[in-house]
Order: sequence, then C-alpha cells, then structure tokens
Amino acid sequence: MQAVKELVDRERKLLPRLGTRKIYYLIKADLDRLRLRFGRDKLFTLMAEHDLLIKPRRRYTTTTMSKHWLRKWPNLIKDLEITYPDQVWVSDITYLKTREGNCYLNMVTDMYSRRIMGYAIADNMGTESMIEAFKMATKQRYSPSVATIHHSDRGLQYCSKDYVAMAVDNNISLSMTENGDPYENALAERMNRTIKEEFGMDGTLRTKEHARILVKESIDLYNHKRPHLALNMKTPDNVYKTKSRSQKATEIYS
Repeated sequence: MQAVKELVDRERKLLPRLGTRKIYYLIKADLDRLRLRFGRDKLFTLMAEHDLLIKPRRRYTTTTMSKHWLRKWPNLIKDLEITYPDQVWVSDITYLKTREGNCYLNMVTDMYSRRIMGYAIADNMGTESMIEAFKMATKQRYSPSVATIHHSDRGLQYCSKDYVAMAVDNNISLSMTENGDPYENALAERMNRTIKEEFGMDGTLRTKEHARILVKESIDLYNHKRPHLALNMKTPDNVYKTKSRSQKATEIYS
C-alpha cells in the first residue's frame, strides 16, 4: 500500500487536485511494473482512507460586463457538431485573488481537443489586456486557413472594435451567448474552474507575480501532462496535434 501511496503522491505533486480515475491511468504502468495487483476501486478506497479524494469547491463571481451598446453576435455553435481542432474556440474571463488585489485571467480553448490555445493575465479586464489571449491563440493555430468560430459570452472585451478586427483579420467568426444562460458557454466556464481548482489557484495567492507564474505552469501541465476523461485519457496537446496533422493530410490527398 505504501508503494501505491508514493505513486499517488508523485502525481499529486505536479497535479495537486487530479481526480482518482486520472491518477489511476497515470500510475497503471508503474503498478504493472511493480507487479502490484491494485484495481481502480481499491485505489478509491486508499484515497478515501488518506483523505485524498477531491472535494467540490464553491462557485465564483461573474466577471461578465454585458450591459453595453456595442454589437452582440449570434450564437453560431448551438447544435453544431464539433469534429476537428480549430473549428470552435471558447473563451471566458475569471479572477484570481492575491494579497495585492485581484488579477484577471482570460483563456481561449479549442473545443475539440480541450487544448488551451492562448491566455492572458492582467490587473484589469480591459480589452488591451484580454486580447493577448486571442493573439496567442491565433499564433498557435495549426492551419490559419481553417475557418474558426470564437465563442464567448457578451462581455465588453469580446465586442470591442479591436477584438472584432482581429477576428476578421484571422478568418475567425465571432459567436456569443444569447440568453445569459451559462450552459451556452459551459466549456469555457468549466475550464476556468479546472485551472483554478485543480492547480491551487482558488484561494488567495501571495502576489500577482506569483499568480502569473502559477498560471503559466498550470496551463503547460494541463495541456501536456493531465489526462482528460473526454479525450480517452489522452492529453489536450496530443489530441490537438494528432488530429490536426490527420486533418491536414486528408485535405492534401483528397
């Protein structure tokens, strides 16, 4: 049992709030190598005995400023089947508490692969700060020729002249929630919770610089290390790159 606990501790050092099923997937090869007959149900029992099961956290304050005069865009992804990377990106802003005051995190996530394509963290939610996430995402897009949809809430930043111009320049269509229903942008909001809760940023951090460092490290671990249930335990980066190459090859040889 101690050997298994050490394997769990190893994974939790990198991914502090990783769920039991994902931990089992990551340590399964080591269990086999050590010839330890230890199934997933037994791991759940071990985690419970050591108080290592993940407990749900509270929900967060909204950061959407949707009462403005700028043009809002229709929801283009309602009932849309997502079949390839860069088809739809989703975006949302959340806040991080620090002893120096709040800072704000905007992420752009590929809906197919769950890969975080771009992010920005700043002292305010101004368009100039938050648009950096969009810029980063466009630079990482596998094929700029893909007609991408950028979906978000109706926040001021996403409706601004600069944001709209960037979308047009990069062959990206804007899409927004229409009825104030959080389920219309559920993946983006879930991404905020995942990054904050699983990587220890849902409390009060020491400084804003500490928050910036943690965000960078957490997104790198999320994209490249953390297995994803919706991706058959593959990482977002692996799914994004593998499917993108496959899609490109199909276009070339079709």
